[in-house]
Amino acid sequence: MTHAFHKTWLRVTAVIVASFGPVFFLGTMEATSEPARFTMDLLGWPPDGTLAWDAPATRFLSALTGGFLMGWGVLIWCLAAWVHDIAPEGVRRAVLTGLLAWFVTDSAGSALSGNPSNVLFNVAVLILAVGPLWWPAREAAPA
Repeated sequence: MTHAFHKTWLRVTAVIVASFGPVFFLGTMEATSEPARFTMDLLGWPPDGTLAWDAPATRFLSALTGGFLMGWGVLIWCLAAWVHDIAPEGVRRAVLTGLLAWFVTDSAGSALSGNPSNVLFNVAVLILAVGPLWWPAREAAPA
């Protein structure tokens, strides 16, 4: 892996993280809440259509979640665009640490809340989001 490839993958990671933001933002309004409700139903496998999304606290939590995920995705994109060239290893490690913190916290909370199936989804998202960022970049030796 090269630093250039890592920089590209950081943008992939940013899109993965931020893509959940609009889904949960839409969950704040009854008319557009189905994508968020369906996502939560799917993550709490098996999907059975019984998940309610009409409680005010649920809609508020959806707003917070959407905002945090969009903001985190934008932050990763900005790190790739504005900081990576100055400190590529620091950016890689910071994003990797953030992803691992999300994974542990989200997975533990999912299991403790009675939704252990989400841990499997989290593993898939973690593998996709981390991708080659798991390993430090190795630049090719000059010719």
